Amino acid sequence: MPHHDLLLTPAGPALAPRYREPKSPATPTTPATPAAPATPARTTARASGPGITDAPAPGSYRRLFAVPGARAFTLGNLVARLPMGMFTVSAVIMIAGAYGSYALAGAVTATGMAAIAVVAPWTARLVDRYGQARVAVPAAALAALGSLALLLCVHHRAPAWTLFVAYAATATSPNTGGMSRARWAHLLRHEPSTLHTANAFEQAVDELCFMLGPVLAAFLCTALFPEAGTLAGAVLLLTGVLVFTAQRSTEPPATPRSATARGSLLRGAGTLPLLGVFLTMGAVFGAMEVVALAHVDGPAAGPILALQAAGSCAAGLVYGRTGRSGRLRTCLVAMTCLMAMPFLGAATGSLLALAAGLLVAGMATAPTMVTGMALVQRLTPAGRLNEGMTLAVTALLAGVAVGSATGGWAAEHAPSTVYAFLIPTAAAALALAGETAREMTEARRSS
Repeated sequence: MPHHDLLLTPAGPALAPRYREPKSPATPTTPATPAAPATPARTTARASGPGITDAPAPGSYRRLFAVPGARAFTLGNLVARLPMGMFTVSAVIMIAGAYGSYALAGAVTATGMAAIAVVAPWTARLVDRYGQARVAVPAAALAALGSLALLLCVHHRAPAWTLFVAYAATATSPNTGGMSRARWAHLLRHEPSTLHTANAFEQAVDELCFMLGPVLAAFLCTALFPEAGTLAGAVLLLTGVLVFTAQRSTEPPATPRSATARGSLLRGAGTLPLLGVFLTMGAVFGAMEVVALAHVDGPAAGPILALQAAGSCAAGLVYGRTGRSGRLRTCLVAMTCLMAMPFLGAATGSLLALAAGLLVAGMATAPTMVTGMALVQRLTPAGRLNEGMTLAVTALLAGVAVGSATGGWAAEHAPSTVYAFLIPTAAAALALAGETAREMTEARRSS
């Protein structure tokens, strides 16, 4: 299947053909009266869902959830994704409390991220080849067992090396966000504008989970017992994946690997440069988080940092209402400019100014991520969407690790932590330069 079939298919009716109500048998008509011109303000196509009449306009979230089965798989996916923002915080609190070493806790979680970078693309490739339900359920079960093993090792003060092994086993956790985006891409393959809205919604859900997950984890670990966050995360992950994969009617068909589809996606034209852009975008997020935490250095750090995710979530929902995706380079220009706002806020010495700067800076995140993911979808064969999006997420996570390390070093060695806020801005500028070079290369290739 051509790489661009997914998003560049001409816009279809209000809902994909598979959801159109069967037409009544044709009746003889007189040919004298011409058809009335269609009005662009509203479509008259009908959806087959119960209680649905005229479909809402493109860019409407009502239209998105008019797709049969969308609400059910979205609910399961939301439950499965919430632990993604819980596991790291829970592990750090649990390990540091039991062993008295944040260095050990950081090393264990870093090992887990490295394992994810290696294992996640292979898991996604199996999902594409054999189907979401057949692969995601056992993968999630193995990840949940890894979390429980880590919990038991910490509880019984097992040797430190067992923590690394147990946490590495959680790397099989499926990319539920990627699987959800793949479902939307399959269901809305004839509706590019509505697919853009779906991608924006998914990015808003990501931001919501990473905003609520750490708060929930910290509350459980401190209010109940140190292992409560990890235990709750494992239960939520497995429960959410079971509910999500039970919605078989919306699952994209498995795509057995044909001779023409073999080989690494990294060999595709433009893929590696785009992953480089995702890497530098991840560095923006990783650096901003560490620098903000180092600058505030107190209980207000969490709520202030959450404002960045809140701004991103709100901007993502608004961006989804536009019904169309912009250019990644334009989004990165906005990100580079807005990422300077926290530096200006911190320079005033006011926490309120810093909070406002982070809120504004976050507004560039979701639109940039939505546009970047749409580009990944265009460059990836339809039968390997999970693998392509997981590669993008892996590059993003690698960038987060690099950004965290760089931001931490700058916060410690700079004359003031205020200057460390220039690191995210520089990383955004680097991402912009990489995307500009990628677009120029693509233009020369197509000319």
